[in-house]
Amino acid sequence: MKICWVIYNGSLTSDKFRDQAELLADAAKRAGVKAKIVMNYEVMMSLNAQLEERPDFVVFLDKDILLATFLKNVGIPVFNDPEVIETCDNKAKQYIQLAKNGIAMPETIIAPKVYPKFTIEGSGYYEQVLDKLGLPMIIKEGHGSFGMKVYLIETEEEFFAKVDELRGIDYVFQEFIETSRGRDIRVNIVGGEIVAAMYRSSQTDFRANITNGGVASIVELTAEQKELAIRAADAVRAEFAGVDLLFGDNEKPLVCEVNAAAHIRNIYNVTGINVADKMIEYILGKLA
Repeated sequence: MKICWVIYNGSLTSDKFRDQAELLADAAKRAGVKAKIVMNYEVMMSLNAQLEERPDFVVFLDKDILLATFLKNVGIPVFNDPEVIETCDNKAKQYIQLAKNGIAMPETIIAPKVYPKFTIEGSGYYEQVLDKLGLPMIIKEGHGSFGMKVYLIETEEEFFAKVDELRGIDYVFQEFIETSRGRDIRVNIVGGEIVAAMYRSSQTDFRANITNGGVASIVELTAEQKELAIRAADAVRAEFAGVDLLFGDNEKPLVCEVNAAAHIRNIYNVTGINVADKMIEYILGKLA
């Protein structure tokens, strides 16, 4: 019998992180795999000693990239690969990779590195960004989940206050897609195939995330939406991905972002499809 670890971050107290791990562990057990839920700090990353336990594979639901890399380096298959997790965890890095592969997305500018005790205000750079993207625009920090650390900037005063606040942090400037205000599509992909999708909308927020008050329903994807979502996951080399699509002019799909550890409870509740079963099936097929 194969053994797997489902790893999540033990410092996060919200029940939804444990729930995500339990969905995967239960799917593994249904497939005849002995599953163990492991919090990230329960694995001692000792570089001078061997692991006391070695699973056959790891489903990695955390962003502890060092731990994922450690496990990969001792020969344990990790899903998603730590390089994929790292690319998706930093949205600025992710957008560079998406652009490299010609993925349709809002016009995006990667903010330059500015050290916390210094500033480039007065250089003319920020005025160029404002001229290029206009207002309103989105400023999005590199690291953030569930729609957090994404800011709708509507005035120059807000713009300059936010760039001053974000000194020392990776972030991007992004075109605001007015035609997609408060609505998007989440597409879950496993091994290059679409498993489930849902439409999300909000009447109270420019973001459609359910965490921020959005509601979800079943959606039938167009051929263009399907193709773009699959291409986006492939661009960042994600075997498991939650791809968020926006609605551009004439409903043309645009990629908002690719999530390497997308939560699957809400899409299960909406569609009745348990993405975890497909994830485990895919891993076992790959390891066979």
